Amino acid sequence: MSVVDWIVIGAYFFVMVAIGWWSKKRVKTIADFFTGDGRIPWWLSGISHHVSGYSAVMFVAFAAIAYDHGLTVYIWWALTIGLGIGVGAFLFAPRWNRLRAKHDVKSPLEYLARRYDLPTQQVLAYSGAALKVVDIAAKWVAISVLLQGFADIPMAWGIGLTGVATMAYMAVGGLWADVLTDFGQFVIQLLAGFTMLFAVMSELGGFSSLWTMWDDLPEGHSDPVAGPVSTTLIMAFLLVKTFEYNGGMWNLAQRYMSAPSGSQARRSALLSSGLWLVWPFIVFLPMFAAPLIVPGLENSEQSYIEMAQELLPAGLIGLLLAGFFSNTMSMVASDTNVITAVITRDIAPVLVPKVKSLTERAQLTFARVTTVLFVTFSMTIAIATGGEGFVLDVVVSMVAATMGPISIPLMLGMLPWFRQAGPLAALVSWAGGMGVWTVVKWGMDGQSEAAIVGLPLVTSLLLYIGIALVRPDGNSDRDALIDSLNTDPPAAGDGAAAVRERPEAETEAGTPVPDAPA
Repeated sequence: MSVVDWIVIGAYFFVMVAIGWWSKKRVKTIADFFTGDGRIPWWLSGISHHVSGYSAVMFVAFAAIAYDHGLTVYIWWALTIGLGIGVGAFLFAPRWNRLRAKHDVKSPLEYLARRYDLPTQQVLAYSGAALKVVDIAAKWVAISVLLQGFADIPMAWGIGLTGVATMAYMAVGGLWADVLTDFGQFVIQLLAGFTMLFAVMSELGGFSSLWTMWDDLPEGHSDPVAGPVSTTLIMAFLLVKTFEYNGGMWNLAQRYMSAPSGSQARRSALLSSGLWLVWPFIVFLPMFAAPLIVPGLENSEQSYIEMAQELLPAGLIGLLLAGFFSNTMSMVASDTNVITAVITRDIAPVLVPKVKSLTERAQLTFARVTTVLFVTFSMTIAIATGGEGFVLDVVVSMVAATMGPISIPLMLGMLPWFRQAGPLAALVSWAGGMGVWTVVKWGMDGQSEAAIVGLPLVTSLLLYIGIALVRPDGNSDRDALIDSLNTDPPAAGDGAAAVRERPEAETEAGTPVPDAPA
């Protein structure tokens, strides 16, 4: 890398940190820190939702799959996410927002104590927080692999550089810093992505190469189902990602909660869905073409790095690397904020009851300290792993497979069709799904990725529904909570008129009742 590249990267870090510190003036309460107090515009929330959904893993592990097998990586990953978010725009996005607006919920798990009971909330909080630590550690490893490839920077230094920069703006600016830097990072992603695409088109002979290159690529690279990807795996991922990207991945629930109303949260989800269907495909195009530009690589995880170094001049490599940083820092920042919310609102008050009586300012300080500690802990885990084979195994297998058992009680608990599911259904569903994942992943040899990813979620889903049917456990307080999520508060909506949403699916589920007490 040249001096110009380092100047570009340095400028990127400076701008991100500056945006974070500028956001500090918007954060005066704990609600500002965790949900933006419902004042984040729907379009900004939607872009942030999209940007927070992927990291530098895309340019390492997924670039390897694109190099080896072609189009299928877009089909089983980005397409399933885009479709899943589109479904969630009508099922989940407005309800997340109404939890904040009607019940003063500041953490995605905060409502679980009332929907089920305190033990259920704590089990999901601890297991989800533990999962997120490992997930974020995988993201640190991914960006360190890219730094090593481009600049020969040791892994520990790469993780430390990115982690400290992320802490510098997240600890002071909270969710406002997160969404504003997400917007800046999205602009950088657009510049970096199109720069790489134009470089590849120029190398291969112009714009027409976008459709002519497929004839020159290895056989099967244009097939939607190829290599280790099967139709069953695609369907399993569609089911998993529908839960994961609509709130099972807690940080994405925050994006819906931060919008001004439930109807605007739906717009955010639809915007994010559209971006997922289009933008990853554009980013993947150079990865699909990589076998024509850097053929014969033994380690396909290096394909994007090798291609960039061959095609891009000084300065543009720095821009591309800044794009990698932006992907990782966006996801890690949003994960950090939501985990801090869970610790501050759900875990700490149970462990130390005095936390409940802290002043607003003291709660804000507590949240900022927790942010620093959590990021530091995840960085330590990332450095300790050494990074070998860690990225793909964690992100694809562990996170995708265990997110289902955690998200089933969390998300279905908001829907009117599952009002009879109580604490027993939630806990057995979680335990059954996690148990099946443990057996399939570690106790059985030769299981397909579809089984490892899909069986835990299907098990949790069936147990949750089955127990609710056999041992119904509804009550009036839970019914009031669920029904209150069918409509926006009278003062919320678009413009001056109140918006009382009654989508067809919600109307058929039951008649809303007056707002339940928070």
